[in-house]
Amino acid sequence: MEISIFTVDAFTNLPFKGNPAAVCLIENELQDELYQSIAAEMNLSETAFITRRNSMDFSSGARFGLRWFTPKSEVPLCGHATLASAAVLFYIKVRNTPPYMINNVNPVVVFETLSGELNVRQHGESLIMDFPLNKPKPQDQHEVKDLLKAIVGDLTIQDVCYSETTKKLMVCLADTCDRSKLTSLKPEPDALLRIESTGKIKGVIVTMKGAPTAHPGYDFYSRYFAPWFGIPEDPVTGSAHTVLAGYWSEKLGKKKMLAYQCSSRGGELELELRDDGRLDISGRAQIILQGTLKI
Repeated sequence: MEISIFTVDAFTNLPFKGNPAAVCLIENELQDELYQSIAAEMNLSETAFITRRNSMDFSSGARFGLRWFTPKSEVPLCGHATLASAAVLFYIKVRNTPPYMINNVNPVVVFETLSGELNVRQHGESLIMDFPLNKPKPQDQHEVKDLLKAIVGDLTIQDVCYSETTKKLMVCLADTCDRSKLTSLKPEPDALLRIESTGKIKGVIVTMKGAPTAHPGYDFYSRYFAPWFGIPEDPVTGSAHTVLAGYWSEKLGKKKMLAYQCSSRGGELELELRDDGRLDISGRAQIILQGTLKI
């Protein structure tokens, strides 16, 4: 079996920045064990698998199946690997059967996923993803005090919220906190796993207010840690911003925001809360590797 495979850096316009995802084009469904083995082999935070629908090819089809796997397990939602998948369909020259099929011809592609239908459309040099909005609810800090201590130490915390839908805990640092404090955090993955083993929390977002008057004017910053999925730190996380967008929109009184996830690779996301209760996440992507996986 031969599978077309790509590596895409998402939420960046530069190679080796943003969040890398592997993307596989699947002609026919595989066994779950094989999906997981491929993701473990790629050893990136997520590997995405695009499958055809209604016997349409990858160039002319407008609807596809999409699944995401970390090196350890399948996940219900992944933003950067969705962006990467759309980039492959819109930008890449692929060979299904001769002759070459060049770029997907549709203005919008629809992915059928565990989180429902996700639409992605082109807009200039960016791709815009139609995602659910997962606004978090306030969380009693005392109930997670040991976990908070392991993540942010003695830094002053402004809010702690929890998204039941995504199982993500969001920790907002005080406005007086310097960005350098956020970027210097180094939580120990094994410690987080020891402290939280109930399955209630699958990822922790640490965020703080940005500097919207500066250039380029980020409304907020964040980092994301998910050792429960085998990801000590995810470089840029679309699903985390489905949680962050609702929180910061209310705090800042804004529906359009520019966010920066300040991992070592870094990545930029444009966010817009829509009137229908969903979220547009915009970003760029760079395809850096194209090849064939032989099994």
